[in-house]
Amino acid sequence: MSDLGTLLDEVVRVVRAGGELVMSVYSTDFAVRGKDDASPVTEADERAEALMVPMLEALLPGVPVVAEEAVAAGRVPEVAERFWLVDPLDGTKEFISRNGEFTVNVALVEHGQPVLGVVLAPALGRLFAGARGLGAFVEDAAGRRPIQVRPVPEAGLTVVASRSHGDAEALERFLAGRKVAETRSAGSSLKICLVAAGEADVYPRLGRTMEWDIAAGHGVLAAAGGRIDRVDGGALAYGKPGFDNPHFAAWGAAG
Repeated sequence: MSDLGTLLDEVVRVVRAGGELVMSVYSTDFAVRGKDDASPVTEADERAEALMVPMLEALLPGVPVVAEEAVAAGRVPEVAERFWLVDPLDGTKEFISRNGEFTVNVALVEHGQPVLGVVLAPALGRLFAGARGLGAFVEDAAGRRPIQVRPVPEAGLTVVASRSHGDAEALERFLAGRKVAETRSAGSSLKICLVAAGEADVYPRLGRTMEWDIAAGHGVLAAAGGRIDRVDGGALAYGKPGFDNPHFAAWGAAG
């Protein structure tokens, strides 16, 4: 399947299936366990990944799937010029606290950059998607509509920051000298999607993340006209050894 538009529709179907499974667990008294890195994991993470990975493998036979829980279990595929990145439940802490700000994420990476991304916030009823050359859109109760980054308002930047991983001093240093109108907190990859949708202007992440945490949001943002830059300069690339990200900032039309 080479047509990105057709592929995007299929990935939306895969992610919605994962979201339905995640919500079926969300409605129960689910158990929480700790992984080797002390981060939490639930039945929803594992079951959604087990559902979505074979579906993605069927869409593009032979293309590796890098998925968070598989990597945590030591199953790390060899990646080359083209591979999937899957986070079956980004914002597990938000899932556990039941604030609704968790997402299901799938991205397709080519030559180090996400060319397609789908981010679903199933509890909020919002799906963000985009692909290279096709633009980006959101689907919610009002239907499907295109989204794009916005020019910075005269009042200043709207900054989105992590709800669960805040570093106030580092954020203050990053924003020094910039005109800021508002700072909002949000969970998971929703922050990148808010920038893509023109609901915010920048999301600085000055802490550890993994590639599967942000690739889908990055794909949406790029399709909406935005970008992600490394804080130390240069573009953010994918397929790095260990899949760790440097500190970065997701920008709309600013920067």
